[in-house]
Amino acid sequence: MAGPPTGPVVEVTSHTSTGPPVTDRSHRPTGGVPAIIRRRLAPFDARLDGWSWLATAVVVVIAGILRLVGLSNPKGKIFDELYYATDAHNLLLRGVEWDEKNNGAAYVVHPPLGKWMIAIGERIWGYNELGWRFSAAIIGTLSVLLLIRIARRMFHSTVLGCAAGLLMALDGFHLVLSRTALLDIFLMFFVLAAFGALVVDRDVRRARWLRAVEGGMDPSRSGRRHRPPFRLSDGVPWWRLLAAVMLGCAFGVKWSALYFIPAFALLVVLWEVGARKSVGVRRPWRDTFLDEIGWLLVAGVLIFVTYLATWSGWFLSDNGYFRNWRADTGQSSMPIIGSLQNLFHYHVEALKFHAQLDDKHVYQSWPWQWLLLGRPVAFHWSDQGACGAPSCASEILLLGTPILWWSFLPALAALGWLGIARRDWRALAILLPVAVGLLPWFWFALDGRTMFFFYVAPVVPFMILAVTYVLGAITGPARAPTPVGVGGGGGDPPTEPADADGSAARASDRRMIGAIVAGTYVLLVAICFAYFHPIFVGQLLPYADWSTRMWLGNRWI
Repeated sequence: MAGPPTGPVVEVTSHTSTGPPVTDRSHRPTGGVPAIIRRRLAPFDARLDGWSWLATAVVVVIAGILRLVGLSNPKGKIFDELYYATDAHNLLLRGVEWDEKNNGAAYVVHPPLGKWMIAIGERIWGYNELGWRFSAAIIGTLSVLLLIRIARRMFHSTVLGCAAGLLMALDGFHLVLSRTALLDIFLMFFVLAAFGALVVDRDVRRARWLRAVEGGMDPSRSGRRHRPPFRLSDGVPWWRLLAAVMLGCAFGVKWSALYFIPAFALLVVLWEVGARKSVGVRRPWRDTFLDEIGWLLVAGVLIFVTYLATWSGWFLSDNGYFRNWRADTGQSSMPIIGSLQNLFHYHVEALKFHAQLDDKHVYQSWPWQWLLLGRPVAFHWSDQGACGAPSCASEILLLGTPILWWSFLPALAALGWLGIARRDWRALAILLPVAVGLLPWFWFALDGRTMFFFYVAPVVPFMILAVTYVLGAITGPARAPTPVGVGGGGGDPPTEPADADGSAARASDRRMIGAIVAGTYVLLVAICFAYFHPIFVGQLLPYADWSTRMWLGNRWI
C-alpha cells in the first residue's frame, strides 16, 4: 500500500449553488496563497446564472401574486390606514401632513418617508384602496427578492436562498403588512436592504485583500501599519455607503431604525478586523480603526443627510407643523439654521410624546409575547355578507404563520449554539440585528409604554435567516466530504476505497434524511399558511370556520 503523499494538507472550501460550503482536503497549489487564507477571504461566486434567477423569479412571483391579488379589499381604510393613507394624500397635495378638520398643519410623530412611499401608489392609482396599499405590496414583494439573494450569498446555496424567500412569502405577518398602508413594511425593507449591502461589502473587501495577497503582499513581515500595493482605504466602499443611505431611509420611516445603526457599524468593524487577521496583519484592530474610521464617519454623515432629505416637503413648505416655531415665539430665525432649529424642536416634542405614550389599547402587547404570537392585532372585522351559514365573519388579523413563528425561538437557540461551535460569522450577523430589534422594547416595557406586535417587523427577515441556517445545518453539505485519512496526512495511510465509499454513502444518506426533514418543514409552513390565509386577507367565512382558526382563544380575538 502506498504511503501518504508529501506536502502540507490544507482545508479549502468548495462553494456550490445547491448547498452550504463543503470542506474537503486538497494538495493542489492555490496560486501561492495558502489555502486557509483563500478559504477565509474568497467571496461567494454570486455571478448571474440562469438557474439561480429562474428559481428566484418563481418565488418572487408567488409572493407578488399573494400580495397583489384582491388588494382593494376590504373597502375603506382599515386600522391605521386612517392616518397614514390620509397623511400620504395630504403630502401629495400640500407637501406636509394636514389636519383637515382644523384646516391646519397636522402634528405627527413619525418621519414622512413611509407616507411619501404610500403617496407614490396614490399618485399612480388614485386616492383609493389600491392606491394607498400598492406601495406596501410592491415593497413587500421586493423584500422577498432581497432576502432570497442575501440568503443565497450568505449560505452559498440557491436552494436555501429560495427557501428563505418562500418562508417570508408564506408568512402571514409579512403578508398582512404588505397589503396594508402602514409604515412597518417600509422600515423592514430598508433595514434588510442595508444589511444586504453590508454583506456584499464584506465580500468585496475580502476579495480585495485576496488580490493583494496574490500580488505578493505579506503584512506579517512588517510591524508598521500595513499598506498593500493598492491602498484598501483609497477605494470607495460603495456598498457600505449604500447601506448608510438605506439606514437613513429606514430612520426616515421610523425612529426605531436607530438601533440598527450601531449594530451594523459593529459588524463592519468586526468583519474588517477578521479580514486583516486572516492575512496576518499584526495589529488588525489598530489598522481597522485607522483605515475605516473615516469611512464610518462619512457613512454617519450620509445617514444624517439622507434622513434630512426625507423632510424635504416640510422644508419646502411654510405650512408644516412647527415650521416657523422660532418666528412664532418671537425668536430670531436665520434662513437655514433657523429651519434646522425648528425641526430640532419638532423632534424634541415628538420624543416627549413617544416617551409618555402609555395609553391603554385593546391590541397592545409586550415584547415577550411577540415571538409566541401572544397578542396579534385585528386590522379589520365584519360580520356582514352572505357565506352560506347563519352567521359569517371577515377578519384581517396581523398574525404570523404559527408553525413558522413558533420555530423562531428554537432556531435562534440552535443558531447561537452552532455559531459558537463552528465559529461562524453568519451567526453573529443574524443574531445581532435580532437582539437590537427586540431588546430595546423590553426596556421600554418596564415603563409601561404602549406597544404593538407590528413593532417586531424589522426583525422578521433575520429570524427567517436563523430558521434557514438551521435548515442548512440539517441538510448538511452539498457533497459528501472526503473521509478523514483519504490522501493521508500526519503519516496516516490512505483508507481503502470501500471505506471511502461507505463514508460517502453514509453522508449521502444523512443529506437525504436532512433534505426530507427540511422539505417537510417548509411544506408544513405552506399548509399552515393556506389554512390561515382567509384571515390574512379578510375572506368571508362561516363564523364556525373563523372560530376554529382562533387557536389561542381570546388572545387572538
